[in-house]
Amino acid sequence: MNTTTNGTARGVGKQTRATEPREPKHETLRRALLDLVEGAAPHDPLPSERDLMARYDVSRVTVRRAIERLSQEGHVYRVQGSGTFVAERETISKSLHLTSFSEDIRARRMTPAGRLLLMERVPADVVNARHLFVEPGTPLVHLERLRTADGEPMCLENVWLPETLLPGLLDQGEPASLYTLLERAGAAPESAQQTVRATLVDAAQAALLNVPPQFPALYVERVTRDARGRAVERAVSLYRADRYDFTFTITRERRP
Repeated sequence: MNTTTNGTARGVGKQTRATEPREPKHETLRRALLDLVEGAAPHDPLPSERDLMARYDVSRVTVRRAIERLSQEGHVYRVQGSGTFVAERETISKSLHLTSFSEDIRARRMTPAGRLLLMERVPADVVNARHLFVEPGTPLVHLERLRTADGEPMCLENVWLPETLLPGLLDQGEPASLYTLLERAGAAPESAQQTVRATLVDAAQAALLNVPPQFPALYVERVTRDARGRAVERAVSLYRADRYDFTFTITRERRP
């Protein structure tokens, strides 16, 4: 029996020896595609499903199962209507502890930085008034920032906080750490209620985050409180889903 592949990966489902157990075709293809991924740069596209079917002589189901495995393992990501792309080599894991972006990045031995996109005084609208427990029209400080790790865009962040907590902030320019300023003002963040959901970035967000439009992202909304229970911050952040994940421990409730 001829078991060679003529220098290509065609026939990835064929076993090389009759005595060896047969490996599922999708697993053999997964390993072959992993070699492609490891030799590519982040965000490089993988060949289309049709190209992979022809190149490796496998079915569409086999291709999709192999790509699904690679996606679950964090090696690739998929963009609806655009294809499959090589993921970044490492993600930033966010635990359920209340930490700032800078603290998350430094914990990974990376350098946090960012670019201030907007800093302004705004009257509290109905949404911010409800979350921050202030009257509509109350002066708030609004900051929009692009956050980076080792110079790479990671997150778009919008923050609103009552101006009375940090009077004069607008005159000081961009703060290095809002949490440090709040601690000094006697309003140190102690707890937060946070909501996370999946989303896709639009064209403007994609340009700032250096990813393709319709790229998967994590939409994170957080309201932070101090030790006295005061709402001191509302933040809405958009994290690149290929570089950020959320890790937490859950326990099964004991029933009588």
